[in-house]
Amino acid sequence: MHIINIQTEIAKLGLDLGGVMQYVTDQTLPLIQADGAAIELAESDEMVYRAASGIARGQLGLRLKIEKSLSGLCVISGNTMSCDDSETDSRVDRLACQKVGLRSMIVMPLKHNGISVGVLKAMSKQANKFQQQDLKLLQMLSEVVAAAMFFCVKYDNDNLFIRATHDSMTGLPNRALFMDRLRNAVTQSNRTKSLSGILIIDMDGLKALNDKHGHRIGDAAIIEFSNRLLNAARSSDTTARLGGDEFGVLLLQLEDKNGIDAAIQRINIEINLPFIFEGINYSLKASIGSALIPEDGLEPDKLLEIADQRMYKAKRAHKLMH
Repeated sequence: MHIINIQTEIAKLGLDLGGVMQYVTDQTLPLIQADGAAIELAESDEMVYRAASGIARGQLGLRLKIEKSLSGLCVISGNTMSCDDSETDSRVDRLACQKVGLRSMIVMPLKHNGISVGVLKAMSKQANKFQQQDLKLLQMLSEVVAAAMFFCVKYDNDNLFIRATHDSMTGLPNRALFMDRLRNAVTQSNRTKSLSGILIIDMDGLKALNDKHGHRIGDAAIIEFSNRLLNAARSSDTTARLGGDEFGVLLLQLEDKNGIDAAIQRINIEINLPFIFEGINYSLKASIGSALIPEDGLEPDKLLEIADQRMYKAKRAHKLMH
């Protein structure tokens, strides 16, 4: 019954492959009582985390060499792989498993046109957690994801990578691709001692707009907001929709700390311009928080948390002003 409900929800997501993959990893947890789940896609010689839930959530955007991971072996062989205990299995990266608290896992190939293009992985903090019934349920889920991949490609000219890494409504990079690029920026900043930054941007008043005028107007506002962020960005920046009314901007190679303030000023000027849709004037506002790399740290999750906290501080300040 749970699988049928999942299929129904996936049908509603349509061609949003990134949304489908995230939904499936979220549902894997209650389906087989897993502590974590991920979908990794094979890209060149690496396996990249494109959706993640539970204990794997912090791994979104992580890249591992195909030949050095169980997921890579699964893609190469096209066969389901399982690990009963990561502490004794020579095929897995033990330190990587310890970092997320993983002891056992099932790795199921995702096939598109007969070729393994990625994996669906379920994880547990316990050794010897998964049984034969869990394998069957995960197999059903993997087939659902593979079908979604098939239809996304069949009915859309964009390739699989684009569908998996970009938001279907706005066309912006999604959270998975943003995290991928953030990890690369942190590595580059650490290696070259260069300055980079991230912005977390929240649309103010989207819920009120949806409640008062309906989701059609709300969706139009999200798309307009996205376009304005792009207009304010430099060509070297990555502007992403992280989910709902939350956006992120990755600012590479800043000359100095003032580069963050300049970016925020450009965005605010662009966002505050009049938004007229079907002859009616709507107000767009944003709350923005920032973090500097490496000044605020070199851990992607920590940097996001800092920028997020500063964004909420800005949001509270906006509420006090109105």
